[in-house]
Amino acid sequence: MRLSFHGAAGEVTGSCAQLWYDGGVGLIDCGLFQGGRSAARKNLHALDFNLRELDFVLLTHAHLDHAGLLPRLVALGYRGPVHATEATVDLLEIMLLDSAHIQEKEAEWANRHERARHLRRGWDAAPLYTVAQALDSLKRLRPQPYGKTFEPAPGVRCTFHEAGHILGSAIIELELRTGGRPRTLVFSGDLGQPMRPVVRDPAVLHQADYLCVESTYGNRAHRSMAETENELCRALNRTLRDKGGNVIIPAFAVGRTQEVIFVLANLVRQGRVGPLEIVVDSPMASAATALTMRHDELWDRETGELMAWARQHPGRINVRFVQDVEESIALNERRGGLVILSASGMCDAGRIKYHLRNNLPRPECSVVIAGFQAGGSLGRRLVDGARQVTLFGERFPVRADIYTIGGLSAHADQPALLDWLRNFGPPPRRTFVVHGEQSVAEALAGAIGGTLGWNGVEVPVAGEIYELP
Repeated sequence: MRLSFHGAAGEVTGSCAQLWYDGGVGLIDCGLFQGGRSAARKNLHALDFNLRELDFVLLTHAHLDHAGLLPRLVALGYRGPVHATEATVDLLEIMLLDSAHIQEKEAEWANRHERARHLRRGWDAAPLYTVAQALDSLKRLRPQPYGKTFEPAPGVRCTFHEAGHILGSAIIELELRTGGRPRTLVFSGDLGQPMRPVVRDPAVLHQADYLCVESTYGNRAHRSMAETENELCRALNRTLRDKGGNVIIPAFAVGRTQEVIFVLANLVRQGRVGPLEIVVDSPMASAATALTMRHDELWDRETGELMAWARQHPGRINVRFVQDVEESIALNERRGGLVILSASGMCDAGRIKYHLRNNLPRPECSVVIAGFQAGGSLGRRLVDGARQVTLFGERFPVRADIYTIGGLSAHADQPALLDWLRNFGPPPRRTFVVHGEQSVAEALAGAIGGTLGWNGVEVPVAGEIYELP
């Protein structure tokens, strides 16, 4: 048995692991690279292996850094099944079409921009994949329930367990035989922070011969939810009440938007902020929120209680979903009083860029960063204190207040990751620390060895093949 990582090795995005076992080959995740100037090149050169030898694909969840290259995988020749949880399949019908639409629009904009500058490249920019190709990839999806073992290929048994990251996110447990001996592989996917709203806590597993664990925040501890709520209250009250500006929240359309809405509603319920007017300016986030409402069987108890309160107090919190472009543009006329949630969460694409252009130069406004910002992304530059940023080819000053509220992260921090790992006994024979920037992944690997006393813990190198005897 062998394992190779084609992304998320010493970095956060591009999750994709290839598994060779007795009788076949499988792929775990098929994610986009995001953030930085190298992402486009990496995406073009990803999947440079024999796709037709793949027997199956398993997806941990619907975020694009784990599933966003699926249309390209199918367009390049993959014809097998793609297994995911039922909620992930539902979400991908939204996310992959939206991603393809953005790919097409950005290629169209690049070509129009080059022609306007009278540049002659001799070729037109092409989208990474098209809407038609995204639709074709959806035909490969096979929904699977949590907790029920299925066979993606003969001799391979797979079970999806709750990962607590976003709606439908899964820990993947694989049971197979190598050299006539049974072996268990566990892929954590992205693990959620326990005791966070909307989705349930990550499931506890107890046995694995080989383990891949994420490390997005593997070198630090998040602020407590109480500290997070205190800082968010300060941002809201200072901006909306004291200065009369807008609060802009770049939010991942799936997961982060729904959790932020929950936290804001809970602050209103507690009386810590006044009535709020929240605008969700992202068609994908609107659709994802509607899906979240339909999958109420996946909510935790606190979310159910808050939803019941909100229905009984309709005037306390007003959430409006913006669909068409004209309505989005009209938000520019509102100089204050709004909380605007918009995608993308790293500020590199979508409608959030327009809201930043209109609000970043205004000292009465605030930007609340509520999720991970990959190196090279616009969101990361704001977190790092940039005083000027480039949007649509123009330079804009950063005069708005920037709040980085890490406690809202959907990723487990180091203490939560170590607590989850403690449940394995005995320790896995080999543990691969993935989905983290190099220094962060190395810090978690060191903590696993030093705190838990595990051996065989390493940060894999992208492209290398690891033997799993």
